[in-house]
Amino acid sequence: MATLLLKRLTLHTVKTGNNCIRCPGTYTLHQTAPARPSLRASGPRLSCPIHAKAFGTVADTQDERKKKKKNEPALSNIGRKIHERVIHVLDEAGNDLGNMHRADVIRLMNERDLRLVTRDSGAEPPQYQLLTGAQIHEERLRLRELGKAHPKPGPTLTKELTFSSNIGRHDLDTKSKQIQQWIEKKYRVQITIKKGKNVEPENKMEEICNQILQTMPGIATFSTRPQPVRGGKAVMCVLRHLSKKEENAYRETQGAQKEDPLNKENGNNRESDVVHP
Repeated sequence: MATLLLKRLTLHTVKTGNNCIRCPGTYTLHQTAPARPSLRASGPRLSCPIHAKAFGTVADTQDERKKKKKNEPALSNIGRKIHERVIHVLDEAGNDLGNMHRADVIRLMNERDLRLVTRDSGAEPPQYQLLTGAQIHEERLRLRELGKAHPKPGPTLTKELTFSSNIGRHDLDTKSKQIQQWIEKKYRVQITIKKGKNVEPENKMEEICNQILQTMPGIATFSTRPQPVRGGKAVMCVLRHLSKKEENAYRETQGAQKEDPLNKENGNNRESDVVHP
């Protein structure tokens, strides 16, 4: 009997396959299939790039303040956006109110209907002033007129002129007039005189530079005196406009030269009036 039961159990196992083995009784054992190998090749996992903003520093904050100050117009009203907790405040009459908390400053602005403008953002704490709208308008007009009266000097531009030492008299006069026009517009003029084909004195190119300068008395002077360039095949010089101090000195010299002949004439007249025994 036991042999017959074992044969049936074996046949049932063959029919159901290798997935499970049913044993007599209440227990059933399941055979787990082996895991399939992954088709994806194993390799080091690439890390995802992480974009993070660098931590701010005190220097970064100061740089941002400077950039903001450059972009802001003169006497700009900052409104109620006070970034600092404590600031130094002046009132509309220029009186020093000392250091104040920004909440107190905003309350004062609301009570008096005032605006807050920056006076010195580089101070510690930063200095601000309370002004009325009319005061801000008047101050902007004053600064605008002051800027027109004293404009900021721009970069000095340089004009270049090159010609031969064989230049004719008429052409030289034309170029001298052109140079004078540039000088009067505050340009620097770089003049390069090339040595001519004919045999000439070595100092002829320097003489031409001096001749050009002599046509502009009281207007121009040498910024760079004549000097040989290109291995001695040319001479280069730079002319510039006289400064205010140099113009005043030139006028004083011219005035003194005019007075000398008059003094000599007066001295001769006095000598002729003297009666000799």
